[in-house]
Amino acid sequence: MTANPIDAAQARRLAAELGERPREVFRHLVDAFLTSGEPVGSRTLSQRLPMSLSPASIRNVMADLEAMGLLYAPHTSAGRAPTERGLRLFVDGLLEIGELAPGERATIEARVAATGRGVEEVLTQATMMLSGLSRCAGLLVAAKQESALKHIEFVSVAPGKALVVIVTEDSQVENRVIDIPLGLPVSALAEASNFLNARLRGRTLDSARAEIMAELESARAELDTLTAKIVAEGLATLATPAGGVRNVEEKVLIVRGASHLLDSVDAQTDLERVRNLFDDIERKNELIQLLELAKEGAGVRIFIGSENRLFSLSGSSIVAAPYANAQGKIVGVIGVLGPTRLNYGRIIPMVDHTAKVVGRLLA
Repeated sequence: MTANPIDAAQARRLAAELGERPREVFRHLVDAFLTSGEPVGSRTLSQRLPMSLSPASIRNVMADLEAMGLLYAPHTSAGRAPTERGLRLFVDGLLEIGELAPGERATIEARVAATGRGVEEVLTQATMMLSGLSRCAGLLVAAKQESALKHIEFVSVAPGKALVVIVTEDSQVENRVIDIPLGLPVSALAEASNFLNARLRGRTLDSARAEIMAELESARAELDTLTAKIVAEGLATLATPAGGVRNVEEKVLIVRGASHLLDSVDAQTDLERVRNLFDDIERKNELIQLLELAKEGAGVRIFIGSENRLFSLSGSSIVAAPYANAQGKIVGVIGVLGPTRLNYGRIIPMVDHTAKVVGRLLA
């Protein structure tokens, strides 16, 4: 079922090389399979095809497609189902992707609307919305959001040492120890605390650091030399997390609606597949790396089954699209994860439009 995977260019070339009869038989078979999730027989196809073909003729065409590695016959059924190679050919070479209905567009835009919400809440809502509309798991990878600061305080703890207490708007508290000049008066620490609180409260460090440093270097900063040094040391400490060097490329993975993956389970083999899929989701670093591939190039990317090592056991697909910030820089990826028999024609434009909406809102 998984032999000889092909890429998008090969899929388009192979689709063009198929004759009209095998192309129509294959396209209608895959359409029927993606709708029902069941292997498709020749009698079903004879009722769907626009051309007049007997079941015997259809079986001959199906046998040829099977020999090409595009179909396979599950042992429990006389019908045929597409292989992962066949799904790739269908998605990249034969699938006709329509436009979302105006009502669907309006629904997506309304649900993801950012009025009164923070960035993380917008991203989470978009992921939940995609999961609900697709009945699959919604996925999103984004740069980790820096929390706004609520309070900073410098406290002397030993000769030459001070504790920096950092409280964020989301109630996280961090403590760091910094070096200070010996004999520094307590008033200098209080002044440094007041100076930073007045400029950082309700803001992230990234949004205010350059402004504060410029003020320190100008005559506008009414601080003595030692206090200014403490402020600069405090800023440097804030820029480095407790665990070490600050990583501006740190990523966060949001997964919503994973329970939808159980909706189509109707056999023990399906249950085992979904169990493997949940294991795949738990391997967050590998899933993030896979989604990051969707940043390469514009538009929607589709990953089918064992084309990627992560899904070699679960046989799953991801449909994902990148989204950009106000400067046009791609900053994240949003998509859905589900079985390989996704309704690609509906989900691809849904993911594409959601990514564009998220990008507009973040801008």
